[in-house]
Amino acid sequence: MLILIWAESALETIPKGLWSHPAIRRHSKRRGKPPGLILLDRSYHHSAMKKLRESEKRGRPDIVHFALLEALGSPLNKERLLQAYVHTNNDYVVTVNSEARLPRNYDRFVGLLEQLFELGRVPSKGQTLLKLEHKTLSQLLEETKTDYVMAFSRKGSPETLEEAISRLLEKQRPAVIVGGFPHGRFSETTIRLADEVVRIDPDMLETWTLTSRVIYEYERAISLPKKRLRQ
Repeated sequence: MLILIWAESALETIPKGLWSHPAIRRHSKRRGKPPGLILLDRSYHHSAMKKLRESEKRGRPDIVHFALLEALGSPLNKERLLQAYVHTNNDYVVTVNSEARLPRNYDRFVGLLEQLFELGRVPSKGQTLLKLEHKTLSQLLEETKTDYVMAFSRKGSPETLEEAISRLLEKQRPAVIVGGFPHGRFSETTIRLADEVVRIDPDMLETWTLTSRVIYEYERAISLPKKRLRQ
């Protein structure tokens, strides 16, 4: 079982301090929703975000959308060998059911996530596909009983992805941490939670690219492609 966490993800509703900004008020009126129930999105709220703390790391729910589609569609997930979590920059955690089939359409995805932030789970009845809880990354790692944590960052030790993933095979519940934000670095709090920090490329890889590469390399390391073809 591989535990995949997108940490410090750029996923949140519009902060209260921005509700009175003209750009936010216009978008709220257009959406027919109060600002507190709308996802912060740089595409619409760029001018309002300029004074936000660490604004370069925030307001990109599309990153989470792409990464989730990559992960949930993978053979590793189809074999129930992947558990995915989204940790947000404001210390919320989204637990993702491996059976979830998320909308491919971005606007529908946004609507689903806004419902999640409002209700705490979706759907509101029946089997829970997404669950939202106020939780730190440290608490998440403790609750998932991970026995090794590997984070990917340009500030880590350089090595190939194959070398890095090979060390996870000795563990029962390894966790990999991938940044869920567009720019900037992990906080020191996040870095301290990792047993090791790895750099697999001199350039910053986009979240969904790194996600797909990590998952495939783990699949290859456990011979999953061959096993599935023999089914």
